[in-house]
Amino acid sequence: MKLAIGCDHAGFEYKEAIKNMLNEMGHEVIDFGTYSTESMDYPDTAHPVALSVESKENELGILICGSANGVAMAANKHQGIRAAICWQDELSKLARTHNDANIVCLPARFINLDLAKQITQTFISTPFEGGRHANRVNKISC
Repeated sequence: MKLAIGCDHAGFEYKEAIKNMLNEMGHEVIDFGTYSTESMDYPDTAHPVALSVESKENELGILICGSANGVAMAANKHQGIRAAICWQDELSKLARTHNDANIVCLPARFINLDLAKQITQTFISTPFEGGRHANRVNKISC
């Protein structure tokens, strides 16, 4: 699977570890930054990740910041994006099955790395359920 990943300074260490895990699993991961723990503005990575998913250049995206709120807000400005903040594994499963989320947003300051990896694995391996959920998802865009 071709995946986009990005973060701000608070999510850098998680991004690197998740990117390595995904590469080891055989996924192609496109890294949109940031590339250090130096302070930066999260929209500078959230928007390129969102654009790459919206344009279907990448199948799904992973965004990481301290709370996940900032990257989710920025990504969700894009019409074709359904970015979900997930701090539990079950939330990532529901985001995919019920909401057809295409970007998972992880709060690095509130979950440990092992949980962030598990959430990511669940997110990318869970298909959209469709059915009654498809009609609801079709009503999301303005």
